Amino acid sequence: MKWPEAVTIKEVGPRDGLQNEQSFIATEDKISWINQLSHTGLKYIELTSFVNPKWIPALADAVDVVKGIERVEGVTYAALVPNQRGLERALEANIDEAAVFMSASETHNQKNINKSIEETFPILKQVVEDARASGKTVRGYVSTVFGCPYEGNVSIDSIIRVSEQLFEMGINELSLGDTIGVANPKQVQEVLEKLLERFSSEQLAMHFHDTRGTALANILASLDMGITTFDGALGGLGGCPYAPGASGNLATDDLLYMLDGMGIHTGVNQEKLLQAAFFIQDKIGRPLLSHNLQANQDQACSKI
Repeated sequence: MKWPEAVTIKEVGPRDGLQNEQSFIATEDKISWINQLSHTGLKYIELTSFVNPKWIPALADAVDVVKGIERVEGVTYAALVPNQRGLERALEANIDEAAVFMSASETHNQKNINKSIEETFPILKQVVEDARASGKTVRGYVSTVFGCPYEGNVSIDSIIRVSEQLFEMGINELSLGDTIGVANPKQVQEVLEKLLERFSSEQLAMHFHDTRGTALANILASLDMGITTFDGALGGLGGCPYAPGASGNLATDDLLYMLDGMGIHTGVNQEKLLQAAFFIQDKIGRPLLSHNLQANQDQACSKI
C-alpha cells in the first residue's frame, strides 16, 4: 500500500456527535468546546444542524452556538441544513459552508427526511443553488451507503444515482456515510472502485461509524484507494436518531493516533485534541468510547 503524505480530518462531533445525546449540553459548553477544537489545528468543524428543533432538540440552540464561537482564521465552520428555512437560519448565523444530506436507501430517507428520494432532490437543489449564490461552499452527505437498517444491502446503482444528482446540483464534496457501521474493507474498495470511475478522489470523503470496530480498517482501505478526507467525532461521539443500532462515529482521536504513527501529516495537535475530548466527556457525564481517550485516561489514573 502507498500511503499519502497528508490527510484532512473533518470534525463533526459538535453536530453528528451531540445530535443523539439524550441530555442537553449547555450552549456555553458547546461554544467553549468548539473554541478548544478551533485551536487544535483542525481546519474544518461542523458546528450544528439547522433542522427543526422539535426533531433534534439537542441542537435547538444552533444560531446561538454559531454566533457565539470565536472564529479562528483558516478554519471552515460548517452546519447541516435540511431545507430553505434551515438555510435562512444558517446564513443569518453566517456559516462558512452548508451541508445537505440524504440517503441512498429509500426507507431511511423517508424516516430521516420524511420524503422520498425523488421528492428530496428538488428541495436540496434549491438549497445548494441559494447557498452558492450567497457565496457559500456546499458539502453533500449520502447516508446508508454500505447498508441500511431497514433494507439491508444498498445497490451501487442507488449510490451512484444519488451521488451524481448531488454533484449536478453543485456540491463541492461528497461524504459517503456508513451510517450503521456495517462496512468492511473489501466492500469499501468495491464501492469506491465504481465511484472513482465517475468522480475524482478529491471530491470524495468517508464518514465511518465504528459500530462493529471496523472503522479504522475501512480508513486504511480508503487510503489505499486514494481518499484523503475523513470525518471523525471526538471521543467517538454520535449515532443517528433514525438508524436503529447506529453507535458512535469513528473517534477523531483514534484516527489521529493512527495517522500520526504512520507519519501521515494532519496538522492536528494530539495533546490539544485530547484535552478537548476530556472536556466534552466531563460535560456529557459518561465515559466516551474512543480507545485513545481511554488509554490516556488509564495512564492519567496510574500516575495518581
